Amino acid sequence: MNGQVNYISAAMLWLGLTIKAPDLVRHWRDPILRAICAVMALAGLCFTLGSPPTVGAINRISGIPNLAAPVTYASITAYSATSLILIVYWKGGPRVGRVARFLAAAYGVVLIGITTLFAAGDAPVERRTDFDTYYATTPLIAAMIVLYLVAHLAAVVTTALWSLRWARQVQGWLRAGLLLLGTGTVVGAGYSLCKLTAITARWYGSDWAPLGTDVATGLAGLGALLTVVGILFPWIGPSVMTWLLPWQTYRRLAPLERELETVLARQNLRLPRPWPSSPAALLIWRQTSIHNALNYLDAFDRTVFETAHDQALAATGSPQQAQAAGWAAAITAAMHQIRNGRPPADSTSGSLRVPDAAELVCIAKALSLPGTSAAATRPDRAAPTRDAV
Repeated sequence: MNGQVNYISAAMLWLGLTIKAPDLVRHWRDPILRAICAVMALAGLCFTLGSPPTVGAINRISGIPNLAAPVTYASITAYSATSLILIVYWKGGPRVGRVARFLAAAYGVVLIGITTLFAAGDAPVERRTDFDTYYATTPLIAAMIVLYLVAHLAAVVTTALWSLRWARQVQGWLRAGLLLLGTGTVVGAGYSLCKLTAITARWYGSDWAPLGTDVATGLAGLGALLTVVGILFPWIGPSVMTWLLPWQTYRRLAPLERELETVLARQNLRLPRPWPSSPAALLIWRQTSIHNALNYLDAFDRTVFETAHDQALAATGSPQQAQAAGWAAAITAAMHQIRNGRPPADSTSGSLRVPDAAELVCIAKALSLPGTSAAATRPDRAAPTRDAV
């Protein structure tokens, strides 16, 4: 085991911590933000300390065989306590501060117990991966191992129960985050259960070391990942959607911009592309270019519009889709005339208002449907007229 997976996982967690660090500096009094950053920092620390190369380095530098074991156990215990305290602050309540202080004190006692038992015990043979099962029958060292595992199991089970119960009472990003957090802590409970099972088997003379090493380590990594993602979800989710929704709309308008390309290029109606470009800035740029082209065209054949509108309304029963189909056909007909060297046909049956930004996406979608171009350019002008659209 070279620890590569551990280090990559730690780097990802600390990258998230780096992203949240400016918020922590600005709002360092916020207990929830402090708990979130502490969870990410400790989760990354657990991955780093649990890596065999790190274990060997700590033991070698300190000159104490297996010193990395209580150091790692202490970080796992602190991570477990911080996750539990985060849920307490997250949910709030009249006694949130008292409960958080009680949990911090209780797990502080566990940390003291881990340190004391290791110092009083005897673990002379270095074990980088199977320390738990190797020393499962050694007095005091075994007690230290069981202490941290029980403390970890109690924390993750409590966190899972609280978060999953709370998830039934909320909606949206918070619900999704709580479900991920609850799932992660349930998976994390498998870490302690596998370790305790392997230790129990060792007490009865069996060797289930792989259960306490490979299986438990895999569950710990997956559980920590789900837990941290669940914690960040309510904060990251809305920001992602703020970025994603304009980008989706920008891409959906591409067929309409392509249809208007001839006018945009010949008349130099497209604004300079913004740089650097956020999705919102790109969306405004594309919408403005499209509106410039539509305003330049000005006159659209109303008969083409109404023919396509009535056909779509009869086929779909949706006024919105019919409106979009009518506009798609009118725009296609106008561009067909321009590409053939003629000005757009100007119907005398009334003018068409330029569609607003919300309608542009529906028009672009209608333009991407098969048959739009053919329907707009064929000489079929027999539809009844209306006063205005």
